[in-house]
Amino acid sequence: MKLSSFAASALAAAASSAPSASAFVAPANRIARPRTRSSAGALCSSAVEEAASEAAPSPASAGIEGMPSHSPATSLPNQIYHWRGQKVRYQVAGPEDADCTLLLVHGLFVNSDHWRRTLTGLNALSEEINGESGKTCRIYALDLLGSGWSSKPFREDAAAKLANGENGRFANCESVCYREGQQSANEGLKKMRSAPTLENVPLGTAAGGNRMASALDLRHPLRSPYNFYTWAEQIADFTREVINTDSKVTLVANSIGTMSSLQSILDEPELFNGCLTVNPNFRELHMAEVPFSSFAMPLVRQIQKLLREKGHGLFKTLATPETVAEILKEPYAVTDAIDEELVSVLLDPLLTKGADEVVFDTLSYSAGPLPEQQLSSPDFPSDTPVWVVYGKDDPWTPPGRVENLQNWGPPGAVYGDGPVERVVGLEGAGHCPHDERPEEVNRLILEFLERLEE
Repeated sequence: MKLSSFAASALAAAASSAPSASAFVAPANRIARPRTRSSAGALCSSAVEEAASEAAPSPASAGIEGMPSHSPATSLPNQIYHWRGQKVRYQVAGPEDADCTLLLVHGLFVNSDHWRRTLTGLNALSEEINGESGKTCRIYALDLLGSGWSSKPFREDAAAKLANGENGRFANCESVCYREGQQSANEGLKKMRSAPTLENVPLGTAAGGNRMASALDLRHPLRSPYNFYTWAEQIADFTREVINTDSKVTLVANSIGTMSSLQSILDEPELFNGCLTVNPNFRELHMAEVPFSSFAMPLVRQIQKLLREKGHGLFKTLATPETVAEILKEPYAVTDAIDEELVSVLLDPLLTKGADEVVFDTLSYSAGPLPEQQLSSPDFPSDTPVWVVYGKDDPWTPPGRVENLQNWGPPGAVYGDGPVERVVGLEGAGHCPHDERPEEVNRLILEFLERLEE
């Protein structure tokens, strides 16, 4: 979960630090979510058409204020993808004719530079292990909307509302999905709609047990575009429009990037062949995670509101290299990995206009899908394996809950038959093993790619 990024992470770390949590269960009796196809018929509005006209990859063109031409962490060019009227920064490494294609999805409050050691080290390790016959990878990493050098529109702006992935997502909802708004009633992608609040949802616990959450709200309380559905659609559109390959793409995600990636697989399984997730996040401030939520959540929401209204000064006070370096010592078990380069590439984008608003919007996101719920969906494709890697010294990710992910699958599945095939714990690593113990994580990525060829 990338809290590292800014000093504001301090808030994030303490509050939403994504982590641990108490409550998820892996039940034997899984409850299917009632979902029906949306009939979406409306033609796009002029606003949708205008944004759509820009939605095309634009490498290294129109820059973003303050963004360097090349990443200081990877030396790769910073490129721009125009998406729904917004600018998305991305990097790409590896040969165009590579054997496989990966898309790296970052965690909370960080950006694609957090994958510096994967972008620069994965192909080198493959060659070191296997020589010239080693597998080559085309590796993409993007900044999710609101993160890094990507656009950060205010949630009430028309452009932000237009980009929101919750549009057209839920039953009895009048909003129109961005892509459905550009199609006639019987053409192209149709979203799978669900109830906005799920009832009696099986989840896991920190100790590796099971429990039943009485309610799980899927919508952002502020109806902000900074949610897993928006990011899932961004991932899918980027895969289709920028990566644009005939073969399926492998997702590699960290922390809350897990939920965005799993949701993208649920939405458009034809695009992806698997997902390796590094330290999945269980979001302890989610309404389904907070003990006695009917009593506790009103207080939590008051604190979130106070932070949105009064926390900007604190954000600016905390947003210093010294504070960020200290904050990173909590999730990082390997503190030697916290160097000036890391602090700089995580902090600098957090000092851009709108970053503080996104941080507080995200800290108010006590809703959305959760990993166990996604993995146990009847819509999760059976031919898309998931591997989980985690640092055993992560203060936010309970080992028991992570190990129990192998027990999750669609209704009727037995242990080991669900999407999660393998769970690997790394000794001495924290929440970000891809940056703390990069060679071990890169080896596991290469093993996963071999598995996908079976």
